[in-house]
Amino acid sequence: MPNPELSLILPAKNEAAALGPLLARLRERFPEAELIVVDDGSTDGTAALAQAAGARVVRHPVSLGNGAAVKSGARAATGEVLVFLDADGQHDPDDIPRLLAKLDEGYDMAVGARDATSQASLGRGLANRLYNRLAGYVTGHRIPDLTSGFRAVRAAKFRRFLYLLPNGFSYPTTITMAFFRCGYPVAYVPIHAARRIGRSHLKPWKDGLRFLLIIFKIATLYSPLKLFAPLSALFFLAASLWYVHTFVSIGRFTNMSALLYTASLLIFLMGLVSEQITMLMYRDDAQSDSMGGDA
Repeated sequence: MPNPELSLILPAKNEAAALGPLLARLRERFPEAELIVVDDGSTDGTAALAQAAGARVVRHPVSLGNGAAVKSGARAATGEVLVFLDADGQHDPDDIPRLLAKLDEGYDMAVGARDATSQASLGRGLANRLYNRLAGYVTGHRIPDLTSGFRAVRAAKFRRFLYLLPNGFSYPTTITMAFFRCGYPVAYVPIHAARRIGRSHLKPWKDGLRFLLIIFKIATLYSPLKLFAPLSALFFLAASLWYVHTFVSIGRFTNMSALLYTASLLIFLMGLVSEQITMLMYRDDAQSDSMGGDA
């Protein structure tokens, strides 16, 4: 019988080459866990292979995206703890107990943080460092690996944020920052990720820009003043420098200085209003929890 406490969820799109051995290892390592494969519109027999391996298969008739597959898996799972891992063979099932141990210590989410040798390319490694730094600034927490899809999380709290998660590849960004915003403790466990089997579905430039855009979107949901306040200060500085320049050169306070000061004030006030709205969005009560669970 499935273990009611643990659900292993693998989003998969055309991963037949790696899925069979991975499912065998997971079933051997966690014989009582609920094993779910979300087939995101595969055309290579991924679903049939997963069924043959004894996994529960959730199928998308067309590809909806990695994030959509994660959400489908979370909705279908019955376990109190969810473990998400890639179906391409990068994540080692032997690392799962290390993630679960962090939950036993009181954390609400444990993330497998890839080491430097796990990056697919130098460019992607540099991009991930940039994302980690930006997210760390916004949240005020050190984030070693913002985009890792290998994580264990308490199901009830994860489902609370399903309505926020995008359908694309950046769901780890959103869920990580949402957990920090609500004060849910997040742990990072160092791991080594192997090279994927098969071809990657990521498009480096397109998805890189998308990741960056999502960071800024989530920043406005997480702590808007951390974006608006520096921007307001920049306009205020520009207005002051222009005022000094015009006062020294022509002895006047110009319309441009007035415009820049006004823009600085308006941006700061927008940040204050956004901060209040954010506090309402993340109120920690039974109503918001039920809304997140039904999303």
